[in-house]
Amino acid sequence: MGQDQAKQQIEKGLQLYQSNQTEKALQVWMKVLEKSSDLVGRFRVLGCLVTAHSEMGRYKEMLKFAVVQIDTARELEDANFLLESYLNLARSNEKLCEFHKTISYCKTCLGLPGTRAGAQLGGQVSLSMGNAFLGLSLFQKALESFEKALRYAHNNDDAMLECRVCCSLGSFYAQVKDYEKALFFPCKAAELVSDYGKGWSLKYRAMSQYHVAVAYRLLGHLGSAMECCEESMKIALQHGDRPLQALCLLCFADIHRSRGDLETAFPRYDSALSIMTEIGNRLGQVQVLLGVAKCWMARKALDKALDAIERAQDLAEEVGNKLSQLKLHCLSESIYRSKGLQRELRAHVVRFHECVEETELYCGLCGESIGERNSRLQALPCSHIFHLRCLQNNGTRSCPNCRRSSLKPGFV
Repeated sequence: MGQDQAKQQIEKGLQLYQSNQTEKALQVWMKVLEKSSDLVGRFRVLGCLVTAHSEMGRYKEMLKFAVVQIDTARELEDANFLLESYLNLARSNEKLCEFHKTISYCKTCLGLPGTRAGAQLGGQVSLSMGNAFLGLSLFQKALESFEKALRYAHNNDDAMLECRVCCSLGSFYAQVKDYEKALFFPCKAAELVSDYGKGWSLKYRAMSQYHVAVAYRLLGHLGSAMECCEESMKIALQHGDRPLQALCLLCFADIHRSRGDLETAFPRYDSALSIMTEIGNRLGQVQVLLGVAKCWMARKALDKALDAIERAQDLAEEVGNKLSQLKLHCLSESIYRSKGLQRELRAHVVRFHECVEETELYCGLCGESIGERNSRLQALPCSHIFHLRCLQNNGTRSCPNCRRSSLKPGFV
C-alpha cells in the first residue's frame, strides 16, 4: 500500500469512527498497519488506534500501539514524531493509573530537543502530567501543571485544551473540597463547548456535563446533578465510551446514596466496578469501593464495610493515591471506634495523620486540614493552597510555606 492509498484509508477510517462505526474503523486502520510500507502513514494510523482504544477503555491495547508508535518514530528519525509518541505513551500509562511512569514520560517529552513542545503539544504534556500528580495526591505539583497547561491553551487560542484543563481543575477542587471552584471550572468547560465546540466531538460536552454533575452532587443539588449525569451518560452510550459510562454509573450511585436510596445505589456501584475492573481503572475502583463502604456503614454492616475498605486500601496503595488512603483510614477509624477496638483505632489514626502530612493538606496559616469540609480556597502563584479567609485576615503577600522551606539552619 503506497503513501496516497494509506492516506485515503486513514481518512476513510476517521469518517467511520466519527459516525460511531468504531469496529469498522478499526478494521480499516489495522489493514493500513498490516499493508502499508509508508512510515508516516503507519505513524498516523497508530495515533488513530491509540485514540480509539483510549475512548473505548481498552487501555492495554492503547499502550501496545503507543509502544509500536515510538519504534516507528525512531525509524523516522524525527523529534516531533518522537514527542507525539511519548505523549501517547504517557497518556496510556495515565489511563492505567501508572502515574510515576506518566510523569517520567512527560518529562521525556519536555526534554526532547528541537521539538514543537513549546507551541502545539506542550499544553497537552502539562495536562497529562497534572493528571498524574493529582492521581498521586501531589496537589501543589498538580496545580502547577494545570496552570501551565492553561497558559499554553490561552497563548495558542486552544479552546479544546482549555476545556480539558477546566475539567481536570474541577476534579482537583472537588478533591480538596472547594465546591464553588469544583463547579466553576466544568461550567467554564461547558461554556467553551457551547461557544467553540460546533465541530468538536460530543465527548467534550459529555465530559464537561459529568464534572458539573459531580460538583452539583457535592453541593447537594441532587436534581441538577442527576440531570447533567443523564446527559453525559446518553452521549457516552451513543459513542461506546466505556470509561465515561463507568464514571456516570459511579456518579448515579453517589447521588442515590446521598438521597439515602441505598437499594438503588448498590447495583450502580456494582456496574461501575465491573467496567472499571474491565478497563483497568484502579483509581476508579477505589472510588467505587469507598461509596460501597459508606453504604454498608449507613446500614450498620461494619464488617462488610471493612471488607470494601480493605480492598480499596490495597488498590489505593498500588497506585499511590494518598488522598484515598487518607479517606479510607478515616472510615476505618470511625468503624474501629464504634467497635471499641483501641489498637486498630490507634493504628489508623496514626496513618491518617501521616497521609495528611504527605499530601500537605493543611492550611499553612491556621494549621487546620484542607479537604475535611467544603471551604473556599485560594492558591498563591507558587501553587500552595490556603483557606481564602486566612489569606484575607492575614493580608500576606508572600507564601508562608515557601518562607518556611527557605529557612535553612546556618553553620557557625
